[in-house]
Amino acid sequence: MNTRSSLRPGGRSARVQAAVHQAVKDLGESRGRDNLTVPLIAARAGVTPSTIYRRWGDLADLLADVAKEELRPDGEPEDTGSIESDLRKWAEQYLDEMSSAVGLTMMRDVIAGSASGDNPVPCQCAAFTQSQIQIIIDRGIVRGEAVPRAEAVMDGVVAPIIYRTLFGPAPMTLQGVHALLETCMKGATRPRKKSAVRGESRTKTGGKVV
Repeated sequence: MNTRSSLRPGGRSARVQAAVHQAVKDLGESRGRDNLTVPLIAARAGVTPSTIYRRWGDLADLLADVAKEELRPDGEPEDTGSIESDLRKWAEQYLDEMSSAVGLTMMRDVIAGSASGDNPVPCQCAAFTQSQIQIIIDRGIVRGEAVPRAEAVMDGVVAPIIYRTLFGPAPMTLQGVHALLETCMKGATRPRKKSAVRGESRTKTGGKVV
């Protein structure tokens, strides 16, 4: 995938991206995703097909880029007052979104896109998810709670949700998510407080601080 499509462009480039993305969404709703073609999208967006090919490479990479933007978080996770309830609330919503027909389609589009480039779309989507988890963890640290590592939540909670949703054999359940979170929290640790800086003696001897 052309790595330029992973950036947030400005000016005319931003307008082109917005128009093409909107064309994909509109045509997907009116004609169905299976009927999408680059010339059709280009005509709807008011650009040439070569513009799309030059920027996104092919239809699969374009759909992956559209899905990535849809998966980009709109804001911070809800603050419920504790690390456990924050993670539970977030994970429940994540499961609901990813297991929906829309979420499943977006994940398939992301996977179908090229995995090449310095920062491929699947890695960007994973970074979006981990950043949300890290926000929750950082809140817990401020509260002085025992917190898991973001990587542990990604591997122990997010990965099973994605795998079960995409490959089965049975979809993940809320009970399953709760059990994964419980296991993850068993490895939580209370962050070490930074040691107070030892006060230096201000007694001067021979003009020096000792």
